[in-house]
Amino acid sequence: MNNKLVIPGIVALIALVVIWDGATVVNSGHVGVVHRLGAVQPEHLPEGFHLKIPFLDSVEEVDIRLRKAENQATAASKDLQVVSTQVAVQYSLTGSTMPNTYQNIGLRSAVETTAIDPGITESVKAITAQYTAEELVTQRAQVKAKIQEAIEAFVNTTLEQKGVIGAVKLANVAITDFEFSAEFNRAIEDKVRAEQEALQAENEKLRRVTQAEAAAAERRLAGDAEAYTVTVESEARADAIRREAEALKDNPDLIQLRIAEKWDGKLPQISGSGAVPLLNIDALTSN
Repeated sequence: MNNKLVIPGIVALIALVVIWDGATVVNSGHVGVVHRLGAVQPEHLPEGFHLKIPFLDSVEEVDIRLRKAENQATAASKDLQVVSTQVAVQYSLTGSTMPNTYQNIGLRSAVETTAIDPGITESVKAITAQYTAEELVTQRAQVKAKIQEAIEAFVNTTLEQKGVIGAVKLANVAITDFEFSAEFNRAIEDKVRAEQEALQAENEKLRRVTQAEAAAAERRLAGDAEAYTVTVESEARADAIRREAEALKDNPDLIQLRIAEKWDGKLPQISGSGAVPLLNIDALTSN
């Protein structure tokens, strides 16, 4: 009776173990690399549920999602300035080539170490040498594009040599930082300071010239106004004299009126026995 129960139990246990070990699940964003008795199988397992040979097959998941690899490279610029450049590369792995990539290069960390990090270092050195330190800053977009092209070329050449063409897809390359030597930074600061001081001096000169020109213009306007006033007053005075002369010529009685207007009502003092005119007409008319 015990044998009848033990044998089916053992069979059931073995069947359960076989079923448990004969199935695997690949998570989202990953592919499965199948090892059969240590040998990598050419076909990858996409995400989802899969059956495998129990006890013979083992599955290793590899993340193929977009990921960022960063590296810093120090190089000399065209004008022999030491420049440290931080570069970030966004890349992903191709699932269909993952078994071959795993067999010839290794896991994702090995791909970065073998192809991407050296690509960043070599590309930064090669491109940095083509520009001066100032151009690396002012022409950042062009420098970035050339570094990206160089990295892509380096990675593709490395993958081709390993027999896994297309295993890596570069999405974007970004230059996150340019770091120059302390001497160069001081030189830039001195240059900027000198340019600011020159601009300030030029602005001060322009301000003084503008003020001088404004003062001269104001003096010219004041002189023109004064000259105009004198001219108008002179013309008015001359016109008044002319009119009065014409009036006196045409009206002799007006002369007597002007004499009477100028008399202060006092009779002149008479001394001696000689005759003195009552009024000095010439004196009155000459005033």
